[in-house]
Amino acid sequence: MTTDRPAPGPPALFRIFGRIGVLSFGGPAAQIALMHRTLVDEQRWLTEAQFLRALSFCMLLPGPEAMQLATYAGWRVRGISGGLVAGGLFVLPGALVIIGLAYAYAALGDVPLVQAAFLGIKATVIVIVLQAILKLSARALKGAEPVALAMLAFLALFLFDAPFPLVIGLAALWGALRAGTADESPPPARLDGARTLRIAGAGVALWAAPIAVAWAAGSELLLALGLFFSKLAVVTFGGAYAVLAYMSQEVVTGRGWLSAEQMLDALGLAETTPGPLILVTQFVGQLTGQDAGGPVLALAASLMTLWVTFVPCFIWIFAGAPLIDWLESQPRIAAALRAITAAVVGVIANLSVWFAAHVLFGEVGRVESGLLSVVAPSPGSFSPLALGLTVVAGILLLALRWPLLAVLGLMAGTGVVAGLL
Repeated sequence: MTTDRPAPGPPALFRIFGRIGVLSFGGPAAQIALMHRTLVDEQRWLTEAQFLRALSFCMLLPGPEAMQLATYAGWRVRGISGGLVAGGLFVLPGALVIIGLAYAYAALGDVPLVQAAFLGIKATVIVIVLQAILKLSARALKGAEPVALAMLAFLALFLFDAPFPLVIGLAALWGALRAGTADESPPPARLDGARTLRIAGAGVALWAAPIAVAWAAGSELLLALGLFFSKLAVVTFGGAYAVLAYMSQEVVTGRGWLSAEQMLDALGLAETTPGPLILVTQFVGQLTGQDAGGPVLALAASLMTLWVTFVPCFIWIFAGAPLIDWLESQPRIAAALRAITAAVVGVIANLSVWFAAHVLFGEVGRVESGLLSVVAPSPGSFSPLALGLTVVAGILLLALRWPLLAVLGLMAGTGVVAGLL
């Protein structure tokens, strides 16, 4: 700890990170800004350099970068116990809200006025994803090569429906092969490999425990949810938006757990809660359990999904945070991670097309021809109302820069009024 204040005690840790968790609306950018103001400017628990190094590291890990940054901050000032408190409090408020929203959605989701409200939320989601593309592009696409990687990633997904992990893996390989090797300096500090292995081993055992219980109990749905969202947890480079295309493809088309409309509703509801957007996985798991077996199975599915989604985040930080300085001296690793970040822009662009098609058109299929597999909306199912709501949401968010929650509330109300008319 190199700041000018002593390490905080448990009461301060709970108070500060609890407040961050409750106020963490508005997506990663707003959450990171809140943590910077709180942890660097007000509490001075981290220096500016520590905060920025940790942020860069977390943005290159699979999983929600803001939640992992909170976990790192807690680890930095109070060790593993501090990381557990900080990361847990960042997720817990939103997780509790998601449980309530999913039960309410299961009971009321088919009510016409509720569906009208969701149309306004879905229209706003289109703009939110567009915002994510603009922000990430400004940060990641500096030069011709990153732009080309983003375009190739988009085309691979949009034209050929390529698997998301394959696109990310090829981008990483390209970045590593293109990197120079002249600056292969030794690590700045000795790495404790035994410690890293112990932490990783204990974390993986905890991660797998509920999956093993589901297998022993013979619960096929819980086992399938645990395995699927565990796999998802290790390929979510670039945050939640980057993986939503892959998740939506599998959940809607591959496994048939939810409809495309339910998937869009899940994202819209997750946008209204505090905490990381990847909590949408919890909503998906709970709704799948509700459809398959009622409220008890829904809660079990919700908790299973929550566990296997977020336990890996703690593993990455507790095992990997000591490697931050070392990674900076490894040019091939750094270049591979930069290439992944560029490809993620193309992934999110493909996601925006998928979302927009399902919001603006009532019927969306695919055109298959050889290797080609392209999203194909039915022109006759176009919704002028959905387009109008999207335009209004775009003006409010992009031009007038209204707060996200205010726009979501207004657009949901506008959708209800339009439904009544």
